[in-house]
Amino acid sequence: MTETELIDRIQAGDKAACAACVELHAPAVYRLALRMLGSPEEAEDAMQETFLNAFRAIESFEGRAGLATWLYRIANNVVLMRLRKRQPLFVPIDLHGAAGDGEDAAVTPVQLFDWCCLPEEDFATTEAQGELERAIGELPLPLRQVFVLRELEGLSTEETAQTLELTPANVKVRLHRARLWLRERLADYFTELATEKAHG
Repeated sequence: MTETELIDRIQAGDKAACAACVELHAPAVYRLALRMLGSPEEAEDAMQETFLNAFRAIESFEGRAGLATWLYRIANNVVLMRLRKRQPLFVPIDLHGAAGDGEDAAVTPVQLFDWCCLPEEDFATTEAQGELERAIGELPLPLRQVFVLRELEGLSTEETAQTLELTPANVKVRLHRARLWLRERLADYFTELATEKAHG
């Protein structure tokens, strides 16, 4: 069935359509929650909460964004609420401003290492993937949200902007900063790896 048909059936209370929606979109929602929360159990709970919230609010779905983008937005809100409960003093960094709005010192690296010359297989090892996952988990939250949606989930700039209620320009700025932050965070690891390979 088409997405419109699926939504119509969910709005009509069709339980089979609800199940089909979960089957179709649950893997992506779970991946997002896991990357943001870092706990499989909490990600599972967040995924279930996302779909419960979505089905309760399905009458308000207007179709201005795709169903997947709408679910990502709900999932992101669920994740933020859980992070706030985990950290009572948690306050999202305000990165709504343009580049140069004051937070650059906290996220702009002072050292960069170009990994372009490393063989692709170096990135595919379990150890390298583990280092990357840890680094992603340490990204400042506003940067991690954008990086996960754009780079890992494959959303477009516009879809990411709709999900996070940002402008496309803000998404591009945050993505650029996230990439720089990760390069800085992983520079020592890949520099050491390249040195080891050079000395064979």
